[in-house]
Amino acid sequence: MTTTKKPKKQKLRNAEYYDLQGTFDKLYSESKNGRVFHDLMPTILSENNICLAYRNLKKNSGSMTAGTDKKTIKYLETWKEQDIVGYVRKRLKWYVAQPVRRVEIPKENGKTRPLGIPTIMDRLIQQCFLQVLEPICEARFHDRSFGFRPNRSQENAVAVAYSLAQRQHLHYVVDLDIKSFFDNVNHGKLLRQMWTMGIRDKHVISIISAMLKAEVAGIGFPEKGTPQGGIISPLLSNIVLNELDWWISSQWENIPMRKNYGHVRSDNGVIDKGYVYHVLREKTTLKECYGLRYADDFRIFCRNRQDAEKLFIATQKWLKERLGLTVSPEKSKIVNLRKQYSDFLGFKMKVKPNGKRNGKVRYTVVSHISDKRVNKIKTRAAEMVEKIKFPKNKDDEHKSIMDYNSYVMGIHNYYRIATHVSFDFAKIGFSVKRTMNYRLGQRLEKSGNTLPQYVQQRYGKSSQIRYIRGLFVLPIAYVQTVPPKHRARNWCVYTPEGRADIHKSLEKVNVDILRYLMQNPVRGESIEYNDNRLSLYCAQQGKCAISGKPLVIGEIDCHHKTRRADGGDDRYTNLVLICHDVHILLHATKDETIRAYLEKLSLNCKQLDKLNRLRKRLNLPTI
Repeated sequence: MTTTKKPKKQKLRNAEYYDLQGTFDKLYSESKNGRVFHDLMPTILSENNICLAYRNLKKNSGSMTAGTDKKTIKYLETWKEQDIVGYVRKRLKWYVAQPVRRVEIPKENGKTRPLGIPTIMDRLIQQCFLQVLEPICEARFHDRSFGFRPNRSQENAVAVAYSLAQRQHLHYVVDLDIKSFFDNVNHGKLLRQMWTMGIRDKHVISIISAMLKAEVAGIGFPEKGTPQGGIISPLLSNIVLNELDWWISSQWENIPMRKNYGHVRSDNGVIDKGYVYHVLREKTTLKECYGLRYADDFRIFCRNRQDAEKLFIATQKWLKERLGLTVSPEKSKIVNLRKQYSDFLGFKMKVKPNGKRNGKVRYTVVSHISDKRVNKIKTRAAEMVEKIKFPKNKDDEHKSIMDYNSYVMGIHNYYRIATHVSFDFAKIGFSVKRTMNYRLGQRLEKSGNTLPQYVQQRYGKSSQIRYIRGLFVLPIAYVQTVPPKHRARNWCVYTPEGRADIHKSLEKVNVDILRYLMQNPVRGESIEYNDNRLSLYCAQQGKCAISGKPLVIGEIDCHHKTRRADGGDDRYTNLVLICHDVHILLHATKDETIRAYLEKLSLNCKQLDKLNRLRKRLNLPTI
């Protein structure tokens, strides 16, 4: 289950680690000003961009999924940095995509969704392209498109839906479901859209075309569609539907006016078009409409049914003629929010009367978890309770309970923006509690170990918390609604001002030293080793893990907690950054060396304890 998250900082940190943020900022700014890009390959093939691609790919949860070559990110971890850079550059001289693995994912309606999983090497190459193309496209995308974009979430999209229905009184919604969208994207049209967007490097266009036409193992070469599962596929799908966003916008919001009625508001710099819309309503017969999209989930909010019916027909015709896409007649409809619910991103919403103002009835949004999602939550929770009932051992029982708790917190975080979420989870909780009492019975206790702080804050007041062998089991029925948050308009990862509110972590480290570590990798070591060196420097805030003193250039050592000879590797958890003198003391066996460095470093008891824990892992005596 997807959870509502704060703006993700990891990719932003990564770009700054590899000194590419300035490059991305420039691409975004120039694209915003209408520049056409003819020479993007040097940026894509730069060493820093390729290393950054590896880092972002490593953090991707799908990096452990194998393609047709049976390889995962583990295969890449052992490569030297210069070897990976050389490989990517060689492949892109004359790119031929490797076959894509086909996987069928079950859908809620009993059907399956096809996923195309490229090989790990092709995913690395796609990530190289994504990093450079995304800032160019972000500058051209519509503001009410929220799917698969940095610092935008389902919560932001739902907040806009609430606002359009309640504050702007737009109670007629055109629900559009594009039939098998990802399978029916026209390749030629997509490449022309990229060209129109300003991406006119012919080498880039030809490689994107090769990615789209990659052979699907056991099926053949596709003539249309963007395979779900590819790193770059979400960006390409947004490029396709961006034209739809702007077409809907051109019907009302951005229609040309002979006079400039708008003015810039002083508080957030947004152009206030209130008077423009007033003029359009009074002096024209134009259809008032506002589009809202999350990936291929599209909605058009209208003021009356007549406008909604005209737009419903016009949009279907436009999609067919312009993009070659058809609308599913069974799933697409016009909804009157005063009488019916409209489903959007797992929620169902409508409006209900809430008093009068100036003689007019006021309407307030009422939202619930959608019926399909309620049934899915009940089924999934019951399956997880079943795992708790039959653990293989004590560790398995602990993991099953923690998995259940994580699931409960996840669905609470996502669905708590529904106005009637407490009512919905009370019904779900009744079903789950009955299953839990039947399956777990006497194992459930009313007291146990002290709750962690984050659990105490969220669930500490609930009398429904239960325990199994002292471990807490969270109450699925205990949740309170919170209003959905709009995306802050100043959040943008491609402007210095926009990043100021998103990310402040690097203020705590010396950026010059960080850049030095990036530009001077340890030769002969794996890319995993050198990449984790950067992560550790930032995680340790530029300080030695033992002494706590600032690390300085020339005296920064990266220590393996478990020796390679003893089975240790270059993964993040097996490495730690320490200063050179501490490293000597850590491995010292002679008494005179130990005394000399103890005197030189003057470690306190806590620091000495950290040192001895590391020595113990090296099978060395404590000091």
